[in-house]
Amino acid sequence: MEPVAVGLIGAGPWAEMAHAPMLAKGPHTRLAGVWARRPEAAARLGAPVHERIEELFDAVEAVAFCVPPAVQAELAVQAAKAGKALLLEKPLAADLDGARRLADAVADTGVASQMLLTLRYAPQTKDFLARCAQIEAFGGHAANISGALTSGGPFATPWRLERGALLDVGPHVIDLLDAALGRVVGVRAHGHPLRWVGLLLEHESGAVSEVSLSMAAAGDLPPQRVEVYGRLGSARLPHFDDDPLSVVAEEFAMTVRRGGGHPLDAARGLHLQEVIAEAEAQLSTP
Repeated sequence: MEPVAVGLIGAGPWAEMAHAPMLAKGPHTRLAGVWARRPEAAARLGAPVHERIEELFDAVEAVAFCVPPAVQAELAVQAAKAGKALLLEKPLAADLDGARRLADAVADTGVASQMLLTLRYAPQTKDFLARCAQIEAFGGHAANISGALTSGGPFATPWRLERGALLDVGPHVIDLLDAALGRVVGVRAHGHPLRWVGLLLEHESGAVSEVSLSMAAAGDLPPQRVEVYGRLGSARLPHFDDDPLSVVAEEFAMTVRRGGGHPLDAARGLHLQEVIAEAEAQLSTP
C-alpha cells in the first residue's frame, strides 16, 4: 500500500514528541507538510512548511491535528470541506457546539475520520475489552491522577489550565468504560474542574461505573487504573509503557484507503464530548 501523505497542523511540544515522528516513521504514512501559527516551530518537524493552510490541503491526502480543541474544531471543518481525511485529537472540540459542527461536517462531506485515543490502540487494551465482553460485566471504576497541571511541564497549556482533567484525560477514561460496559447514557458529576472530579456513569447495559480524575495532585502517584467487574469474573487494564502510535498510523492509513469506517471516528468523539459537557455543567465554576 502506498504511504498516505499526511499534513500536520500544529507544531507544539506534542506535535514534536508524538505526531510528527509517528507520521514520518512510515511505512504506512509519510509526513508531507506542516502548517502552524509559528513557522519557525513548524520548520523543526522535518517536512515542508506551508504559509497558507490551503496550500497544505492541496499537498496532502489527509490531515492530522495537534492544536488546542477550539482550533481543531474550526480547522478540521475546513479540512473536511476540502475533502481531506482527518486524524483528530481528543477532545474533539472545546465545547459541544464545536464538536457537533465538526461531526456534522464529517458526515456531510463523507471524509474518513479517526480519533487519537491512544490507549485504545494498545494490545493490552484490546485484551482487556475482550475479557470485559466475557464476564457479563455490571460495574467498574477508573482513576487517572497526576500532577501534570502543577509541574510546569509541556502539558500545562492554557486550555488545560482553564478546563482541567475532565476535558483532557476524561475522554480516555470515559471511552474505556463506555467500550467495556456499554454506551454511557447518564452522568452525575461533583468536585472542582481544576482539583478533583468524580463521575458516576450510567451505561445503556444497566451497568454503572465511577471515575476519579485530577491533574493537580502531588507526591508519589499511582498509575492509571481501570477495573471492571461482572457476574463471571473481573478484568483489569494492566499498566504498560508500550508506544501504540505505530498502530495509530497503520490503522489511520487503512481508514483513509477504505474511505472510513473506523470505530474511533468523529461520531465517537462527539459522544464523548456530550458526556463531558453534561458533567462540566454540574461542576463548580473554576
